[in-house]
Amino acid sequence: MPAMSTAWAHLTRPLTATRWLATGFIALSLAGCSVLGNSPQQAEPDPDLSELAHTAAEQMVAGNPDITRYSPMIAATFVSIDDLSQSSTLGRISSEIMASALGRQGMQVREVKMRDSLFIEENVGELILSRTVQRLSAQHDARSILMGTYAQGQDYVYISARVVRSSDAMVLGSADFKLALNNNTRSLLEGQGGW
Repeated sequence: MPAMSTAWAHLTRPLTATRWLATGFIALSLAGCSVLGNSPQQAEPDPDLSELAHTAAEQMVAGNPDITRYSPMIAATFVSIDDLSQSSTLGRISSEIMASALGRQGMQVREVKMRDSLFIEENVGELILSRTVQRLSAQHDARSILMGTYAQGQDYVYISARVVRSSDAMVLGSADFKLALNNNTRSLLEGQGGW
């Protein structure tokens, strides 16, 4: 019993400065671990153009599974919604990636590099097929055409893609998506010019 009371007396003695420092250090270390364990996770990066185009192609085919019956398809360069005679690197690569994505969904794609494939009808403001596209469709026996527009906003570029029947310009499938306007996207938009 005397040994027990001695141990109790030892435990109840006031803490010395060294013990206070050690106790404080342990408490701070545990608090730091707690904060690190609960740190917020990093935000997911925005999807890139390729991911968005492949998702859009899947949506087009899911919305109209018969779209692949209108093969082969040719692709026109995507154009600026503000001036349908203008495009950019973004418009050209968007068209290429979207055609590739539709190809993976079962669409047969004919490789045709075109200039001035679309134009805007004066005083109407509607996108129509030009004689050039109709001629190329006939030349390559294309039953459908991929076309699209893009518009630059403050934080995003909005892209609208559609596949139309070459015989009568009826829309067979469409999809819209937005691409984050970062330095990479801005560089693709630079130097817009007719193509």
